[in-house]
Amino acid sequence: MTMEPSDSWLEERLFDHRIVLCRGILDDALAGRVSAQLMALDALGDDAIELQLDSQGASLEAAWTLLDVIDLLGVPVNIVCAGRVEGSAVGVLSAGTRRTALPHTRFRLTDPEVEISGRASELGTLLDHHTGRLDRLHERVALSAGRPVSEVATDFRAGRALDAAEALRYRLVDDIAGDELPIRSIGSTRRRSVHGRRPDTSEPLGFRPRPRHP
Repeated sequence: MTMEPSDSWLEERLFDHRIVLCRGILDDALAGRVSAQLMALDALGDDAIELQLDSQGASLEAAWTLLDVIDLLGVPVNIVCAGRVEGSAVGVLSAGTRRTALPHTRFRLTDPEVEISGRASELGTLLDHHTGRLDRLHERVALSAGRPVSEVATDFRAGRALDAAEALRYRLVDDIAGDELPIRSIGSTRRRSVHGRRPDTSEPLGFRPRPRHP
């Protein structure tokens, strides 16, 4: 009887080739697991990491967890989009050094649903906090796409849907995988570093705008 490889075995094989999977609804647990793998690979070498993103939604907090970790890494993180990338997961793309979509990837710009609970006296403060983080997510997407923040915020509120070609024109991604740009296979030894070096420990941490190809 043929045994199917386990998910953990597959993830370990991909990890050995500096590939990290982020699939499913991006919640705190998934964001924590993916962040830990990214930080481990950052410590293990200077080559670029490939993050494969397939998420039908994300909590705002989980998306910011992953965004902050990618911003702080000393190696490039190239993001490959597959399946669906929706809601706050779209914001994760803004941290990618190179952003690639598979031909049939679907994108949806939409604000995440939120449930706020607490004392009546706290609700206003909690809502302001959520709104501020959502505004900053819109700003990150707008900056990486080279679009006005007001346009991006309007599209998120409207739940705008995009296919891969439309996402390329919107500049959510830099390219679409195809004959001219194949996805690196697991067995390939070819690596490409966009940054070319790890940052000095004396350099300030935080969001570092990364070069985009026209």
